[in-house]
Amino acid sequence: MSAQPVLLVVAHGSRDPRHAATVHALVRRVRALRPHLRVETGFLDFNVPSVPAVLESLAADGVRDVVALPLLLTRAFHAKADIPAVLRQAPPRLRIRQADVLGPSPLLTAALERRLREAGLAPADRSSTGVVLASAGSSDPEAIAVIADIAREWRRTGWCAVRPAFASACLPRTEDAVRELREQGCARVAVAPYVLAPGFLPDRIARGAAGADVLAEVLGPAPEVARVLLERYDAARLPRVAAVGA
Repeated sequence: MSAQPVLLVVAHGSRDPRHAATVHALVRRVRALRPHLRVETGFLDFNVPSVPAVLESLAADGVRDVVALPLLLTRAFHAKADIPAVLRQAPPRLRIRQADVLGPSPLLTAALERRLREAGLAPADRSSTGVVLASAGSSDPEAIAVIADIAREWRRTGWCAVRPAFASACLPRTEDAVRELREQGCARVAVAPYVLAPGFLPDRIARGAAGADVLAEVLGPAPEVARVLLERYDAARLPRVAAVGA
């Protein structure tokens, strides 16, 4: 039986050192869940190792099969353009399949719930609490529509209300959504960052949450996020026809 493909986690990268530290913590959790799987991390920008450097190293090690998993919550420019372009430049001996982005997933909603509980919200608070689902934002209409869909579905689980908000590229901003929920009559307002790691835009979300009662942490290395990574890996490694440049 041939060896299972290497999982290459492709992260965006950031000048903020908290970003890479959080990515590495998440990857450690993935390795703990599946100890016999080789998991590598590459960054598109700002941090090392770069994705091309990791791919060169894997080829030099004799690896043939790789699943490249975008560490992204929505299918926007990086997933549709940047990452495929980088993968097409990989050494020709590598067979690379690009996995789907992480979201949407019920596991990610469960991770949001976990972070809100950790921030102090109790189950009894749900019906009186309005939640701002605060994402980084995108100019891609598909990505924006996905965030709105998640907010609608999450509202049906019993929250007073759930409003999407964005740190960049589109409106409303976090502070506007907080104000709307206050005006709607929610007794309590919580901000749930739908982002994976700290950085410039998550900090903007945090500033916009100044008028809220609760600010949850970023998703980071939540157990549910690690499980989503492995779900996406398992789905990508099976259909051989999905290979890039094979």
